[in-house]
Amino acid sequence: MAEKNILAYFRSPKQAEKALHRIKSLKLVDSSIDRFDGYTGDGVDHIMNPLTSNFDSLASLTLGGDFPDPDAGVLASTSVSASGMSSGGEDNETSGRNILLTIVIEDDDFDKAMAIVQEEGALV
Repeated sequence: MAEKNILAYFRSPKQAEKALHRIKSLKLVDSSIDRFDGYTGDGVDHIMNPLTSNFDSLASLTLGGDFPDPDAGVLASTSVSASGMSSGGEDNETSGRNILLTIVIEDDDFDKAMAIVQEEGALV
């Protein structure tokens, strides 16, 4: 049987989990819920001390970015989120639709799944 994919963007993991819970009653082949970020890398995995100047850029320090070259870090530091003064939401994370629900579903249930993710507030 043919399969189709849905990429649905949500504001919170709870929204995506609720939609996925409803979709599990359909012919679901595979699914995942991921958070994505506008900055490169997996984040910094070591402690940086700003007093010793042991950090590459403000964005590395405040956004946890792992930038491949110093210029990318400086450019990311221009974001209002880097200063910590933005409204950013809970824990000062950048707000928006940064939760991605990826669904692989049988073709005959595609329209039902699309309706569910839209009802739960997804941007599709």
